[in-house]
Amino acid sequence: MKTIDGRQYATRAELSERAGYKGDATLRSLWADREGNGHPPARRIDRALYWDLEVWERWHTEYRRQHNGVDYSGNADEELPPADQAKVLGISVSAISHYRDNPPPGWPAAAREEELESGRVREYRTRRQLWEYADAGPRAGAGGRTPAKGPDPKVALAARALAAEPGRKAGETAAALAEQHGGGLSTWKRAVTEARRQG
Repeated sequence: MKTIDGRQYATRAELSERAGYKGDATLRSLWADREGNGHPPARRIDRALYWDLEVWERWHTEYRRQHNGVDYSGNADEELPPADQAKVLGISVSAISHYRDNPPPGWPAAAREEELESGRVREYRTRRQLWEYADAGPRAGAGGRTPAKGPDPKVALAARALAAEPGRKAGETAAALAEQHGGGLSTWKRAVTEARRQG
């Protein structure tokens, strides 16, 4: 990090670490597609690119929100049962059930619990808790999202990634997309293959 005129600037590697990405492939891809995604401009210092940290983090939060499949509507303080938690996050209800015994990093504690007649406990979380979890970084379970109606958004993302870096191998593109958006590598390989077929 460098401080210039009272503002903090960070390298791509530093931004990747802050955003929770493994390596910098995702940010390279986002930078390559900056005309399409509005990525903030860089400043070259001593042969390295630096980004205004505050500007970049504000952009990245909004970018992630637009591409993470999360429903940000509704009352932030509404307490939701597991099925509705799954709908908000765009993942399967079985993933939410699995989180009870094997929570992913950052999974919020229940806002309240309700004991059922069967003796099981139903955990409720607020929309705000789910939104904060989704905004915190790449998350587990994103591969279990329910498919969207109409054209597959993964194929559209794959097409954009291929256009941004046409010389990149299909497997590398799929790996970068999986890291950036969540989901399984095989799912993204299929999306890349389909994007190439359609292209």
